[in-house]
Amino acid sequence: MVIYSALLGRYGDRHWWPAETPFEMMIGAILTQNVSWKNASLAISALRGADLLGPAALADAPPGRVSPLLKPARFMNLKAGRIRSFSEWYSREFDSDLQKMSACETNDLRRRLLGVDGIGKETADCILLYACGKPVFVVDAYTRRVFGRLGLTEVAPDYGGLQYFFMKNLPSDVGLYRDYHAQIVQLAKETCRRRPLCGECPLRRLSSGLRCLSAGP
Repeated sequence: MVIYSALLGRYGDRHWWPAETPFEMMIGAILTQNVSWKNASLAISALRGADLLGPAALADAPPGRVSPLLKPARFMNLKAGRIRSFSEWYSREFDSDLQKMSACETNDLRRRLLGVDGIGKETADCILLYACGKPVFVVDAYTRRVFGRLGLTEVAPDYGGLQYFFMKNLPSDVGLYRDYHAQIVQLAKETCRRRPLCGECPLRRLSSGLRCLSAGP
């Protein structure tokens, strides 16, 4: 929480995930795999402009119509197949009803999401947290980078271990988990880059005594 407070003090509430509907958020979680959110948002805008940003429309649309719209998000054929598979699953399992989906027990819903083509742990957890309001902490490459440099990932090297580390040491709060994830993303993009700008980092002087391993003495 000391780390979160320092980030919140620098960046303010991030109001993340940006989406007009929960379904748009879920599709965005798939499209942002291996690309920046800026690229994914361009593909989402293209889907919206083509009146395809809905489960029935995406499930029924020919792949040749959807794929070109996803070009900004890269791997357009692969991702067209993935968002179609998800749309079909969402329609089949829950009648495209978020309330029905969110009513599922968290671990069971996570297991079912992981059974959908192209949905891995990070994407599933984004959907659980941001669309369904489940208190599940999302771990991504930025989380590993930031907390690896702080020396806090050695005790939890894999996805599940690092997720457990956060959830054990934080209150179980959906709003906190959402904003903490967004704060980490902002830090990684702004200062904790591949070549970090340690002198500008809001975590430079923490009262907890942590020291970034990439910053030197």
